[in-house]
Order: sequence, then structure tokens, then C-alpha cells
Amino acid sequence: MISRFLPQDFDPAGMLTLLSGRGAYPRILAERARAAGIPLSLVAIEGDIDEDFVASFPRERVVTIKLGQLGHFLKALQELRSRYFVMCGQVAPKRLFGGLSLDLKAALIWAKLKERNAHTIFGAVSDEAAKLGVQQLDARAFMDAEMPTPGCMVGKAKDIDPEELAYGIHIAKECARLDIGQGVVVAGGTVTAVEAYEGTDKMLRRCAEIPKKDPLFVKTVKPGHDYRFDVPCFGLRTLESLEIGGIRKVALQVDNAVMLEKEKVLAEAARRGITIVGYEA
Repeated sequence: MISRFLPQDFDPAGMLTLLSGRGAYPRILAERARAAGIPLSLVAIEGDIDEDFVASFPRERVVTIKLGQLGHFLKALQELRSRYFVMCGQVAPKRLFGGLSLDLKAALIWAKLKERNAHTIFGAVSDEAAKLGVQQLDARAFMDAEMPTPGCMVGKAKDIDPEELAYGIHIAKECARLDIGQGVVVAGGTVTAVEAYEGTDKMLRRCAEIPKKDPLFVKTVKPGHDYRFDVPCFGLRTLESLEIGGIRKVALQVDNAVMLEKEKVLAEAARRGITIVGYEA
């Protein structure tokens, strides 16, 4: 099995196109897919892509588009002879609201949407690609080795109280169900912080200003989470934010949050004295 996050009828000879922003995620995904012998091409988002990553693809397999150019993206999928595509990498949040350059195709789709959120917008993109015979993949595809595993991955399991863990998981799941955020910090049976639009790092860092004792950070996803459009990530930057926030205990849902550069993350967590466990919901 190449990856348990691929569809059963996945054709390893089919061209996989990465719709990519910046960061470690697309680089790792590309490395894993290439190692599996999957042919790759790249649609790079202008202004949100690492140029050295672009240079790792043959020129004829790269198309650059502006954020919001749906028609250009669909044309690129055809030009690249894509069978599949996957969304990966970061796009500056402010650009999602103030940096869009909608082409005619995108404007027409936008006008039809009754609700305009990540699921409906990206879902419309996926639907338009499907009309061309291009299937969007779960963004966890090929990232199996980067996933949290059950139990203690680093540190001491006894550092995390089972009752506090159960409480943290309950609060995290309720917040995710209400579409508030996917992470919480709890301490002594009290909710210390809840992740919202500001994202994980800012939430963890502001915990430095909140009185707390032995806090626990819990990460989850909302019910029916669509991994084509959003995969929670945990990386070296997260460890730095945890330390700034005074948090040394972490619980990640198994097969949920991608641990970017997992070996480095676990080694650095051990160095910083941070315990990380994986839990099954």
C-alpha cells in the first residue's frame, strides 16, 4: 500500500498535480510521492510559494497562477494532463480576504455560493476539477509517516493525567463541533485558552499571559472534517510557541494532525522537555 489515505482505485501512473503554497508540507509530500514513483507536476500560487521548491520540478511541469484564478487553475490541470490534484502548503490568511484576483470562472462560482467559507469555496473548486476528470485527494496522502501514533511518542506518559486528557479531548471536540477552532489548552479542569481564527501559534503564545498550572494542549478536528481542504499541522514552530506559552504537554489525535518533519519534532520536543501523546477518538 502506497498510502492508506489514497482512494482504493488510485492509479500510481496517473499524474498528480500539487496546488501548492509555501512551507514544509508540500516539500515533504513531494518527496514521499516521488519515492513511491508517482509522476508529479506543480501549480504554484504566486506570492505564496518557495522558489527552491518550484525549481525541484521540470519547467514543463510547472504552472504559476494568482490566488483566485480558478479558470487558469482548471486549464493548468488539463495542460499538465492531471489525473489527481492535492492542495498543500500555506497561503497568507490576509490574502484569502484581501488578495484575491478572481477571474471570470471564479467570479461565476463565487456568485452562486450561498455560504462562503473554506468548505464551500474549496468544494466548488474540487467539483469543477471533477468535471474535467481530475480527482482531488485527501491532503494526508503520502504523509503516513508524519502522522501521530497511539500512546506516548516522546516524554513521559505519566506526566499526562488520564482525567485531564479526557476533559481536554471533550472540550476540544465541542469547540471543533461548533466550528470555533480545533485546539484548546486546559489546566486543572479549567479551560485556559481556545483556538479561533488567530490560529494555533498565537493561541499558544498568549497562554504566557494567563495564570495556569501544568497545562495540556489538545488538538482535534470537527466532525466530518474534510481532509482535502484542511489538515491540522504540528511542527517545530509549534514547539517554540508551546515553550513561549509555558506548555509542556500535548495530545494529538491519531491520523489527524500532520507532524511536519516528525523525527526532528520529536527530537526537539525531547530537548525542550515536552511530552507528546497520540490519542484515538
